[in-house]
Amino acid sequence: MTTFTLPNNYTVQCRSEKTRYGFRHLAFLQKGGCEVAKDKACYYNRTWESYEFQTVVHGVIKKHFNEPEVTEYCQIADKQGHGFVEDTLHSVGLIAKLGDLFCTSQEDRNRWKRRMLSTGLSGLDFPDDFDDLPEAEKEKRLNKVIDLTLNKGENDD
Repeated sequence: MTTFTLPNNYTVQCRSEKTRYGFRHLAFLQKGGCEVAKDKACYYNRTWESYEFQTVVHGVIKKHFNEPEVTEYCQIADKQGHGFVEDTLHSVGLIAKLGDLFCTSQEDRNRWKRRMLSTGLSGLDFPDDFDDLPEAEKEKRLNKVIDLTLNKGENDD
């Protein structure tokens, strides 16, 4: 369950459920712990959101509030949602970087990093010929991806 905190004692509780054909996101807007609105979105494969639950969070806010609260509350939720994404990216990068400590050979380090990045960043695609590259080139490319995850948001204003 993911919670978004809004002003005036409002929260949005979100969760995901499996369905027969895919999955759905559910959002419950609460004021002081009492449900005041809900929204859902069904998906067959994946979402195209900036962060998980974006569609239902915006939907439940739009169902209950009028302008200018809709714009303000959606912006507040978006900041929290992007924070979740940045935290996840950072964690994946740190775990992948542990390959430098845990593994002794360059080949093992590269294998570890690739496995951790693939697991943590669903949808990350490696070129078909990646396995044919020299280990030094693999390391260079993997480290660039890790650096992107670790530095995400540091220079954003």
